[in-house]
Amino acid sequence: MTVKKETIEHLINLDIIKVDEKKAHIVLDKERCAACSEKPCLLVCPAKAYTLENSQLHFDYAGCLECGTCRVMCKNKGIVSWDYPRGTFGISYRHG
Repeated sequence: MTVKKETIEHLINLDIIKVDEKKAHIVLDKERCAACSEKPCLLVCPAKAYTLENSQLHFDYAGCLECGTCRVMCKNKGIVSWDYPRGTFGISYRHG
């Protein structure tokens, strides 16, 4: 039997994310993020929810996998608030 290795993009597409448009579950301090020279969140986020455009850090919580990696790696305390989404919102992992 041969097991096929799937890409992260394929596996993420199996999941369902219900976005809470009224309340972001992760809030950043843009000034602290701008002062951060390393910006590890750009490298460690498996969902690539953090992007850098025109030297400004942007975050899209709608695609967040709720893994907490950004919270652990943020050295400058740029993440002001990190909570799980309210009930019925967030990611539902499905195994294809």
